[in-house]
Amino acid sequence: MTHTQVHLSQVIYNAATQSFEALATVKTKTDSKTFPCSIEAPITMSFERAASGLKTQALRANASGTGMYSQMRHHMATVRAGRPRFDPRTWLAQLGFGSLDKAA
Repeated sequence: MTHTQVHLSQVIYNAATQSFEALATVKTKTDSKTFPCSIEAPITMSFERAASGLKTQALRANASGTGMYSQMRHHMATVRAGRPRFDPRTWLAQLGFGSLDKAA
């Protein structure tokens, strides 16, 4: 079972469309997706009910995998396998600068 967390950005009421709107970020262990969410409701609705509806909409959008969203994936650096460490003295010797033991 995966643990998902939903974080809402600043929840606003859009009087033109008579809806509550927010950006909802759904975080799992592997990635994080941000969905634009909007629910039609009267301005008299409590903030808790509006936030709950926005979170539910974000979880449904995340489960369906469709629609518009922004995604941030955690990048894991790859190991440079098979390549030796860079040695500047060896490199300069290969370029013909010879021994650097006598350098001032």
